[in-house]
Amino acid sequence: MSKVAVVMGSTSDLPVMQDAVDILKGFDIEVDVDIVSAHRTPEKLFDFSKNAHKNGYSVIIAGAGGAAHLPGMVASLSPLPVIGVPVKSSNSIDGWDSILSILQMPGGVPVATVALNGAKNAGILAAQIIGSADKCVLDKIEVYKQGLKEKVIKGAEEIRNKK
Repeated sequence: MSKVAVVMGSTSDLPVMQDAVDILKGFDIEVDVDIVSAHRTPEKLFDFSKNAHKNGYSVIIAGAGGAAHLPGMVASLSPLPVIGVPVKSSNSIDGWDSILSILQMPGGVPVATVALNGAKNAGILAAQIIGSADKCVLDKIEVYKQGLKEKVIKGAEEIRNKK
């Protein structure tokens, strides 16, 4: 069974990152959550990143605000796919500092980047990556997407019926 690590720079990021945890659990994917600060716990960052694949993880979701070095540093040390979640933090410049820090990675060190505070999409993307090799997860993603479609169709019907 595949496992996803959801890491963030501080506890203040958890309200945003919880969306990734919730969506992954909804797909019955095992999730481990931890605080790994690129600036305050660099040794922990190095250990986690270098050993994540040995510890059974398939994908890493890393959320960070402000300077947002965590996703890129994890990606530089790990062979696993890393999904970065820019978090609009209290010391942020409207979140742009976080977005650009995660988005503008040098060639050879990719980080898949979702929207500002877009942890839900990070969770879905992680599930899709896992689903490319796990039919059970893929089936759940197809059901989820069908639910999205049905919700839009129902909403359109409700609007038409109000006329």
